[in-house]
This record gives sequence, structure tokens and C-alpha cells, in this order.
Amino acid sequence: MTSPIGPVEFLLLGFDGNRFNGDIASAVSDLVDKGLIRLLDLAVVMKDAAGESVILEMQELPEDVADALRELTGDVRGLMSEADLMDVADSLEPSTTVAALLVEHIWATRFSDAVRAAGGELLVSERISGDTVDQARATLTAIADAI
Repeated sequence: MTSPIGPVEFLLLGFDGNRFNGDIASAVSDLVDKGLIRLLDLAVVMKDAAGESVILEMQELPEDVADALRELTGDVRGLMSEADLMDVADSLEPSTTVAALLVEHIWATRFSDAVRAAGGELLVSERISGDTVDQARATLTAIADAI
């Protein structure tokens, strides 16, 4: 029997000018090593300057990039279908590469288990981007400075 999967998030990381080189692998690896996330699936999708899209397989990536990414993926793969990834490709601007990741939030699974054990339940979960928080803080700071 497989272990239950906790909250999963779809992340789409864009790289203008098709400059994806796999440098994110070490940051993702750090999160995996700390037991905070599990990488369930990963794909790289590229749209060239002419608007042609391709889903890059590991063997089509530069060797160093493929090696770094291959080490990150766990035992669950293939959750993102080719159709899903081509939908992503359709929305890309020319000369853009994206890394599509499905990430299980292991930290949230442990936390939600503790909440349930304490008799609680999740009522709302909403992700707020860091940019939104930064903008709100800047606005509040400007208001405070003006007073």
C-alpha cells in the first residue's frame, strides 16, 4: 500500500529567452532533503521564437541539467499528461521555457495530521504571493511615513 499524498501544488516557473538551465535544482533539492516537499512530477516545456512548442524529455536536455533534475524526482511520475503540458505550451509567449512541477507539501501533511488529532479542521487555505505581501507592506509603510 502506498502512503497517502498530502496537499499538492502545481508550480509553473517561467524563463524568458529560453534561459532555463537547471539552476533551480539545488533549491528544490534542499526542500526535498529537509522533508518539506516531495517532487511528484517535473516537466520542461519550451516555445521557440517561431512559436513552436515542445515538451523536453530528459534525454533532450543538456546532460548537466538532466542529471540535476533526475535526482529530484521521486517514485510518482507521469501525473502531468502530454495534453496538460501542451495546454501550458499554448499559453506561453515565444522564446519562453517553463519548468512545470507538481509538489507535495509534506510539511502541510504533518501539520494537518496534528490539527485533526487535536480535533480541529482546515477551514480556509489561500495562497498569497510574496509580491502581493511586499506591495501591501510598501503601501502601509508609505502611509505610516506620511503621518
